[in-house]
Amino acid sequence: MTETVPTVPLASGGAMPLLGFGTWQLTGAACYDAVRTALDAGYRHLDTATMYRNEAEVGRALRDSGVDRGEVFVTTKLPPREAGRADRTLAASLDALGVDAVDLWLVHWPPGGAGEDLWRRFVAAREAGRARAIGVSNYSFDQIDALTRATGGTPEVNQISWAPSRYDPAVEAGHRERGVVLEGYSPVKNTDLGDPVLREVADAHGVTTAQVVLRWHLDHGVVVIPKSATPERIRANLAVTDFALTDDEVARIDGLARS
Repeated sequence: MTETVPTVPLASGGAMPLLGFGTWQLTGAACYDAVRTALDAGYRHLDTATMYRNEAEVGRALRDSGVDRGEVFVTTKLPPREAGRADRTLAASLDALGVDAVDLWLVHWPPGGAGEDLWRRFVAAREAGRARAIGVSNYSFDQIDALTRATGGTPEVNQISWAPSRYDPAVEAGHRERGVVLEGYSPVKNTDLGDPVLREVADAHGVTTAQVVLRWHLDHGVVVIPKSATPERIRANLAVTDFALTDDEVARIDGLARS
C-alpha cells in the first residue's frame, strides 16, 4: 500500500486528491474491472463523464468494492450538447453512479461560448447539494473570467490536457491567481516516455518514466488522472507517493516544453 495521496483544497471547502483514476475509453466489464482494481489498490478519486458512457460501471464498482462512499472523490462531466437539459442529465448521472451527490461536476467543453446560463445551473446544483464542487474542462482564462463576471462564482477546477511537453508557467500561475485548481488529463499520451531527461530522472529514483511524469504533476500541485486497464500499470501509477523529485529535476522536466 502506498502512502496517502496528497490533496488540494477546493473553494467550496472540500479536498481533492492530487492523483485520481481516469476512465476515458473504458466501458463495460473492462471499466468495472479496472475501477475495482484501482479502488483495491488504494485510489480514492475516480473521474468519469456522461460522454464516457460508463457511469453505471463506475458506480457499481464503487459499491461492490466495499470502500465507503465518503472516502472516494467522484467526478463526472456534462457534455455541452446537454446544456439545455443540465438538471436532468445530472439526475441521470447520479442515478447511474448510485450516489446522492458527486464531489465534482464539470462542464466537459465550453457550450459554444462560456455558457453563463449553464453555469448558473451548476451554481444552483452546488447550492442544492447535488454537486459538492463545480468546475469546467477545456476552458480558457477568458471563458473562466466570463463565468465569474456573470455569476460571481468562479469554477473551482479546470481540467485540461497537461504534460511536461505542454508545461506553461503562465497557465499554471493564471489558475492559481484565480483560485482555480488545475487538473491535467492525458499525462502519458502527450509525453515522449523515451526522453533522455525522463530516463535519467527515472533511473535516479528506480522508477519508470511514466511514474516520473505523474510525480512531476504532484510536485507542481497539479491534479492528474492517469487511465489504464492493466492491473500492474494501475498499481504502478499510484505508487508515486514513495518518492519525490528534487527542485532541479522538476526544473529540467519543465524545460521539456521548450526542447
